Amino acid sequence: MKGLLPPPGAVRLLSIGGLVRTTGFGIMTSVSVLYFTQSVGLSAAQVGVGLTIAGGCGIAASVISGRVADTVGARNTAIALVLIQSLAVCAYAFVTSFTGFVIAASVVLSCHSAAEAARGALVAGLIPAEGRVRARAYLHSVTNAGLSIGAVSGGVALQADTRGVYVGLILACGALFASSGLLYMLLPQVQPVEKPPGQGGWEVWRDRPFLLFAGLTAILAANDTMLAVILPIWIAQHTEAPLAVFSVVLIFNTLMVVLFQVRASRTTTDVPGGARAMRRSGVLFAVCFALWAFASGQPAWLAVVALLAGAVVHTLGELLWGAGAWTLAYEMAPDHAQGQYQGVFTMSCQLETMVMPVVGTMLILPAGPLGWLLFALLLLAAGLAAPAVARRHTNREGTLTWN
Repeated sequence: MKGLLPPPGAVRLLSIGGLVRTTGFGIMTSVSVLYFTQSVGLSAAQVGVGLTIAGGCGIAASVISGRVADTVGARNTAIALVLIQSLAVCAYAFVTSFTGFVIAASVVLSCHSAAEAARGALVAGLIPAEGRVRARAYLHSVTNAGLSIGAVSGGVALQADTRGVYVGLILACGALFASSGLLYMLLPQVQPVEKPPGQGGWEVWRDRPFLLFAGLTAILAANDTMLAVILPIWIAQHTEAPLAVFSVVLIFNTLMVVLFQVRASRTTTDVPGGARAMRRSGVLFAVCFALWAFASGQPAWLAVVALLAGAVVHTLGELLWGAGAWTLAYEMAPDHAQGQYQGVFTMSCQLETMVMPVVGTMLILPAGPLGWLLFALLLLAAGLAAPAVARRHTNREGTLTWN
């Protein structure tokens, strides 16, 4: 299909490298929990605690790596992080204790998050401003494709359920990460941008409009966990719909993001356009959650209709949210500090992975449909607030007018 293949040059190399890396991450995600519980002998609780600690380390690492990318260059930073990640993944094969697991997982997830921030800065350094959001759209599409390929591949191989298969898959993941880093070596160097007089340090923490935007991003990003973690539990425990409908929802979502994320990115070209896309995404997420809430207590056929309709609306919201958020993340950041700004943006997108599983399972699900509706109002408010936050930035800069 026209437009699915990234254009030649940096975007294509970044996309191929991203596809290789996320395929490895998909395999790792699908096998690691079973490997550590079935083969290493850790308890499920130990794995859960270890991954929570590792996730926290990853969130902190994304901000630090962005600052490093501004200082030494985004390309070299991204390559180093991916190569370290490949070694840490291979170290999984030698883990024999909870402590070893926490250390290895923390390095793996820290490098994964940090590489995301460095990659955001790398896009800013390699791609002209007008093409950055489209480049991120290509990368997001291949991320979805890679994770799906990796998860399916790992799931098929897991049928053997032997230590040899687990270790082989883990080492294959390490090889894929290393290959991704080697592909990035084909990209041109990205030199740090000289800072204007009087600028420097952690500028992003002094930029109130951007921090407000990051906060809204953290709220709207929760749509991902609501889809992947909370929805299947909701279907199984609170609706009459067959659980298989969740597989349909997930496949539909993945395919639509792969096929249409690049097209959706064309709707946002500046700060006002990005803000409007985020506003619309908040409205769509609210409608989606209302439909999923409605599925409770309905006959099976009507519950399925509501769940699938919600999936369509959710996917439209996700496409707009991604395009709008990437636009603001780049357009609101000064060129000499793209790394630290992309680091905070990455952190805001990842915060929900630590918070939402707990909030969803302990607050939203027990509250039933009311829990979904209240959370829908939160995302609606976040979306509606985006234009006002973006306007604060443009008013300060004095460079854009709003229609």
